Amino acid sequence: MDFDWLDAPFDLKLVLPREIEESFEDPFSIRLLPEGDGRGGARYFNLGKSIGNRGIFSLFWTDGKKYRVLCAREMTPEEILFYERKNAELL
Repeated sequence: MDFDWLDAPFDLKLVLPREIEESFEDPFSIRLLPEGDGRGGARYFNLGKSIGNRGIFSLFWTDGKKYRVLCAREMTPEEILFYERKNAELL
């Protein structure tokens, strides 16, 4: 995966780019396409964990080659529960 970190629209000190990339590489990560309004390109959600077990929520756009993260933060307790429940269903 190739990420575009140039002029990121959020503070990269709160969630490090390395942690975000690790959350995308999480074999149990969950990617969702939210309902769109039909305007512009599709934006996706990613719920995944870093190597340090930090739950990361990301909103991103991709053209199939490059990934552009528009927002990233720690998962909320509800998102962690959703992540764990969805992964339990797969096992």
